[in-house]
Amino acid sequence: MSGHSKFANIKHKKEKNDSTKGKIFTKLGREIAVAVKEGGSDPNANSRLKDIIAKAKANNMPNDTIDRSIKKAAGDANSVNYEFVAYEGYGPNGTAIIVEALTDNKNRTASNVRNAFTKGNGNVGTPGCVSFMFDKRGQIIIDKEEYDKDADELMMLALDAGASDFNEEEDSFEILTEEDNFSAVRETLENAGIPMAQAEVTMIPQTWVELTDEQDIKMMNRTLDLLDEDDDVQEVYHNWDE
Repeated sequence: MSGHSKFANIKHKKEKNDSTKGKIFTKLGREIAVAVKEGGSDPNANSRLKDIIAKAKANNMPNDTIDRSIKKAAGDANSVNYEFVAYEGYGPNGTAIIVEALTDNKNRTASNVRNAFTKGNGNVGTPGCVSFMFDKRGQIIIDKEEYDKDADELMMLALDAGASDFNEEEDSFEILTEEDNFSAVRETLENAGIPMAQAEVTMIPQTWVELTDEQDIKMMNRTLDLLDEDDDVQEVYHNWDE
């Protein structure tokens, strides 16, 4: 099976994030805090927390930092007042963009997100205007440099655990799951000692948009950079084929 691999983009993000680990860890800490407030501090009894911990490890967040975040959230759960908000809109040439945020001030976040779209010659749309163009799926990426065993064995392990698709690319393997099966598949791979470059529930575009105009590319990058710099923004999904 073959798919549209985004591993190059993931590696690019990781390299970029190396210089801003503090910001990434802050955002992950916020996700951990919300998960602990909603389901408790024991990852074995809180599947959402368990998945966020896996996501944090894939982003090279140290175990002691993860543990501190959990303990802080458990001891201070009543002060966690973040709300989940999502925005949808359009970038250059009709590219679709979804922004997910955790915020304690929705007015501030809405203003910042709108500003990021505007400065990139895009605009925020109404809820649902582009999300129908994406599928919510569990996605696990395995770097071939980190995994040197048989590809067929990996595929069968993933499919037997409940994965819905397995794609082999030049430098990586991509495992896709339905949202409800993600935790089971991820835990199976983790228990088998398989290193994961990415492991999270994400929004995968059904189609991709190419940008050929240099100004469009510049504006798209500007929007994404501004969103990336916003502490409230947790995730940004888009269908630009970089």
